[in-house]
Amino acid sequence: MKYLIGIFSVIAVVLIFVFCPMRSMGASPKNEYLRIHIRANSNSIEDQNVKYKVKDAVVDALIPILADIDDFEEAKRVMSENFDLIESVADKVLKSEGFYYGCQAEIDNEYFPTRVYDQLTLEEGYYDALILRLGSGEGDNWWCLVYPAFCFTSSQNSDNIVYISKIWEKLKL
Repeated sequence: MKYLIGIFSVIAVVLIFVFCPMRSMGASPKNEYLRIHIRANSNSIEDQNVKYKVKDAVVDALIPILADIDDFEEAKRVMSENFDLIESVADKVLKSEGFYYGCQAEIDNEYFPTRVYDQLTLEEGYYDALILRLGSGEGDNWWCLVYPAFCFTSSQNSDNIVYISKIWEKLKL
């Protein structure tokens, strides 16, 4: 069953990008994307591994918060209002894994190089982003889009995958 769900999900995503390219769907300009970057303490194997565990927990915590967001400014406001939750979730994972360097969440407008996620390309430039620095935040990061929610999946229950995509919801309308 998991195999069939996985195949269906891949086919659906491919069809979306083949028949509805981002440009024709009225893609958001740079200033209407809210990115999320979880920056590891360093590039050591341990720091990179814990970054992904933090990512899983933070994404699971954000899914219900982001589910009904359909406005860029609202997404920024909701993320700002939930810094304590985000940091608490991340700190809990860090401590459970034996890391005590803590974390810091903030929204900042930063320069980012061109990034590609599957067939979505975000051109280089300045973007607003929820930045979650683990420790020094000097290591490689995991990134995605908070708004429009594009690549959030729940890791809590692998039998119950939750995929949030505002792009898919607009196509269904």
